[in-house]
Amino acid sequence: MKINIDRLMMDIDRYAEFGENDTGGITRPSFSCADHEVRQLFIRELREMGLSITIDGAANIWGRLRGNGRKNGSLVIGSHLDSVPNGGKYDGPLGVLMGKEIVKTLMENKVYLDHDIEIVSFTAEESNDFHLSTFGSRSFVGKLTPENLAEVRDSKGQLLSEELKKAGGGLDKYSLMKQNHKDKKVFIELHIEQGQNLETAGVSMGIINNVVGTYRSFVKVIGESNHSGTTMMANRKDALTAASEMILEVERYCKEAANIVGTVGSLNVTPNAANIIPGQIEFIVEIRADKERDMQLAVESIQKCWEEIAENRGVKIFYDVFLNQKPVALDLNLISILENTATEMQEPFLLLPSMAVHDAAHMASITRSVMVFVKSIAGKSHCPEEYSELADIEKAGNLILNGIINIDHIL
Repeated sequence: MKINIDRLMMDIDRYAEFGENDTGGITRPSFSCADHEVRQLFIRELREMGLSITIDGAANIWGRLRGNGRKNGSLVIGSHLDSVPNGGKYDGPLGVLMGKEIVKTLMENKVYLDHDIEIVSFTAEESNDFHLSTFGSRSFVGKLTPENLAEVRDSKGQLLSEELKKAGGGLDKYSLMKQNHKDKKVFIELHIEQGQNLETAGVSMGIINNVVGTYRSFVKVIGESNHSGTTMMANRKDALTAASEMILEVERYCKEAANIVGTVGSLNVTPNAANIIPGQIEFIVEIRADKERDMQLAVESIQKCWEEIAENRGVKIFYDVFLNQKPVALDLNLISILENTATEMQEPFLLLPSMAVHDAAHMASITRSVMVFVKSIAGKSHCPEEYSELADIEKAGNLILNGIINIDHIL
């Protein structure tokens, strides 16, 4: 049994029209007009397939096909439909729409699983204006609560709670999500690799054994604003030059370490004028590693060096950590089943860690969770050039299709 790759790609292209810009990129952040439109399309198509629809408190969309009733609970396939600004059409939607394609294939072949099968689209997986990435899955598993979220606003002052209501969710529905945890027996997520390991190895797909931890912190560097002409170099407390040295230390440390990456991708300069020495810099630092101790050591080592830079340059540093996720090991039993399925299909694969955090990492806290990667051409992601070849997507989809049948029999 195989998926219909042509039908799947028609879905991918059709969904990519929502939020498409003039350069071919897609801008579809959660709660945007394009996001609301694509959500309604997805719900309508699930209903047309005959699936029962649930929108939970975090506005996650669940579509369920009943099994034959021999076993309790559901096997879930999914990912997300939102995008980064000017992103590609595969990151997220491929995992959701593959779930839809797999359910269609099972229905067409009159294959009824012992378990129910569900498709989920999680809300706000990507970084967003509320600074709450993987929002939907974190909410579903209980890592984000109504108390955490009641006063959260975006940069325009809009309350997250109000945006959730517009999307069919609501903080008043959060307690119902916990009641559904035991019902979810398995979660499988397909995603593009967003790297070049598979392409380098000449392999179409990877089975993921763990997901990296991620540390993110707001950092504020405070120096002294002063006249750029009359303040001599020896008398300056330039926050920008200090911050520049700090950023370079992130790069230096992570280049020398194994399986660690570090990024400063957001920078605000105050007062940001040509003739004034910068008095304050705000930036966000991110560290990712596949081992918790390595991530902690990186943060500690970098911050120790930063303190020395601050002392030498006469500035002060303040930290505000807003994300500190530990690495997550995925389910060994599911990994083994997928490995055996790939072997039965005579398809080569790699066993890899994921250097990006995905919804599967959070679902692993309440159920058996696993991921499959499909090869990314040139490792491109979060850009219009993001691309995976049809043959590779088809192989990964067939792995999940046949894997879900094997999982249904074994578990």
